[in-house]
Amino acid sequence: MITEVVTIMIITFGIGLLGGFIGSILGIGGGLIVTPILTIALGLDIKYAIAASIIVVIATSSGSAIAYLKDNVINLRVAMFLEIFTTIGGLIGALITGVIAPWILYALFALLMTYAVINMYIKLKNEGAAVVSAASSSKFADKLKFNNSYFDENLKKTIKYKVKNVTGGSAIMLGAGVMSGLLGIGSGIFKVIAMDTVMKMPLKPSSATSNFMMGVTAAASAIIYFLNGMILPDIAVPVCLGVILGAVLGTRVMPKLNQKVLRVLFIIVMLFFCFQMAIKAVTLF
Repeated sequence: MITEVVTIMIITFGIGLLGGFIGSILGIGGGLIVTPILTIALGLDIKYAIAASIIVVIATSSGSAIAYLKDNVINLRVAMFLEIFTTIGGLIGALITGVIAPWILYALFALLMTYAVINMYIKLKNEGAAVVSAASSSKFADKLKFNNSYFDENLKKTIKYKVKNVTGGSAIMLGAGVMSGLLGIGSGIFKVIAMDTVMKMPLKPSSATSNFMMGVTAAASAIIYFLNGMILPDIAVPVCLGVILGAVLGTRVMPKLNQKVLRVLFIIVMLFFCFQMAIKAVTLF
């Protein structure tokens, strides 16, 4: 019995390590990776996996945000403003998750991943156009002083960027918060999409800012899951320890990667888990 428990803890630690590493690189929080693995590989009920993933998201954010802040990649002004909308959405999502059938949650996961893959593929094909479109900013962004810069270690130069469409990004962030509370994913995909695609921020500061924001969003949802008794310590603790280590390692790797490499990696990871979650949804329907 003790051996079995230790084995499960080692496996969940490994799952967390993988989720934290990939999550911190792509700015998706690790929850989108951890939840499918916990449900598919370990057979854990998706609602408990989601609850554990909420804690994972907080751990990923904590482990990676410190390094990104040190490297000055995070846009703090954008993060603090958009966090208002994601926190409200996170509370709403956590409150409604208990009344939704498991197959619907799996289906939502699959649809979310499909959308993320399509969006990232479009960005990959139009990499140059995205840079040109960021040449001007909105008056709202100017007033809030959202425009910023960061040093790209891969290109060995400072990249200045301007923020656009703050209203559209805020609306997506509200939906991102709902998905975070509902699916325990940190909604990093939506956050990256909002900043990278809608608000025209470069991918690296979008990913770093997303990582920073996810911890606050997830913390709001975690309170609801805790009160409902859905957080299992024997699963959540080893996963979180792995995630923290993986997130720290990921933050050291991400700044050195080519932006196109990040997009390709994102697509590969999402396609794999999208297929797995779709099968699970069909099986349970």
